Amino acid sequence: MAHTLDNQGTAVAGPASPRARSYAEARAASGLAVERGRLVDRRVSDGTVAVDIGHLGGWLRRGLVVLFLLAILGAVAGFLFATMTKPIYTVSTDILVDPTNLQVVQDDLFSPNVQNNSQLLSVDSKLRVLTSRNVLQRVVAGLGLQNDPEFVDNTPSFFSIARLLGQERPAGRPEDTAIMALAERVKASRDERSFVVTLSVSSEDPQKAILISEALAQSFKEELALAESTSASRTAASLNGRLASLREEVDVAEQAVARFTNEHGLQSSGDELTSTREMTEFNALKVAAQGRLIEARTRYEALVSDSADPTGNAAVLQSETISLLKAQQSLLMQRAGGQALAYGPRHPERLALERQLADIDKAIADETKRIVEAARIELAEAEATVAALSDRADESRSTVATDNGAEVELRALQREAAAKVSVYEAFLSRAREITEREQLDTTNIRVISSAVPPTTRSWPPSTAIATAAGGLLGLALGVMLVIAFGLARDMRRSQQRGA
Repeated sequence: MAHTLDNQGTAVAGPASPRARSYAEARAASGLAVERGRLVDRRVSDGTVAVDIGHLGGWLRRGLVVLFLLAILGAVAGFLFATMTKPIYTVSTDILVDPTNLQVVQDDLFSPNVQNNSQLLSVDSKLRVLTSRNVLQRVVAGLGLQNDPEFVDNTPSFFSIARLLGQERPAGRPEDTAIMALAERVKASRDERSFVVTLSVSSEDPQKAILISEALAQSFKEELALAESTSASRTAASLNGRLASLREEVDVAEQAVARFTNEHGLQSSGDELTSTREMTEFNALKVAAQGRLIEARTRYEALVSDSADPTGNAAVLQSETISLLKAQQSLLMQRAGGQALAYGPRHPERLALERQLADIDKAIADETKRIVEAARIELAEAEATVAALSDRADESRSTVATDNGAEVELRALQREAAAKVSVYEAFLSRAREITEREQLDTTNIRVISSAVPPTTRSWPPSTAIATAAGGLLGLALGVMLVIAFGLARDMRRSQQRGA
């Protein structure tokens, strides 16, 4: 037999075709049957219940009152939450964090970042500093937040989220409590395509939120400047500690040079040893003395070669005395000749002139002898001078040969001392630069958008939104309760029929 539906939806038995009979047998084997025009599950012996749209609709219709009541209760709870919870206001501040610090001095201790990845890492690191404990501690101490009930009150309101979630902070020092509370109300984020950091601060008082935001920005700058100053101070202290040992090494090296110089009698003038300079000077003097010796010998030999009448020698004629005597002799000879012609050779005046001529000849002869003797003495002195200078030059040459061997070792000691002095001076100069660098603030941090009073609160939501959300949550809770009760009721009935 096949079941068909009449106009009233009632199943009516009729002749069954072979296909209908096989379909009915398959449904019977699977435990399914058609009752009152719908397919139901006959397998209820294990306590299971089939759920379809019809069941859900019936359960919801029977639980309309519960749904309505829970929706009303949820709306009331949302309204009370919005009106009784303390409002929270959030302000935002935009800070430009330039990764390249100001270049005040050359060869700065902190080299600028030129690679994009390094710059981004630098900004992200400074972003962590902005919300670090050191910065928050500065703000808490500066604004006295440890005495503010908003940040140290450990008795949250009835609708406190911390109480509902079991996340109340344990009692401790007011400073630590204020820092933890402030950390929960401070958020910082960076724009992905710029170096601008957005600082968000939440508080129950809008003006207090602005003050905290400004204090955070200022403390952030001070913390970065302090970090650079501390690093510079630590570096300067390390350099100063090394300077003492470097100074000792320089003293030891210079003392070694001085001791070696004294032991070997080495004296230097500029970059040249004194012995070398003396040898050069003696050689120059010797050459000059040899030139004078040649001149003296030439003059003496010329005087000696004219031994018959040296008065005609050019060297003798160069004497002023000889020249005067020669002039007087010529004048007297002219007068004597005139007297002889006028008065005769035996005239007394002519005889007197002859005696004067004899005196002049004697004076010329004496002067000539003196000139020859002076030339001989000059020659002897020149020879003695050349001999003495030759001896001194030979001694200097021997001394230089000895000093040159010692000079090689001396120069090695001097180079070592100069290298240590150079390192010491470089460290000393760098230490002074870094010590002065401690006083400079080269951080390039600038507030480009200051916090302004907010127009609306950020928490809790508005009363309308909270009421609507509470009603929806109550309605959802009612739906879940109605479905749960419906399932439980049908399961009990199924178990009773199965029994």
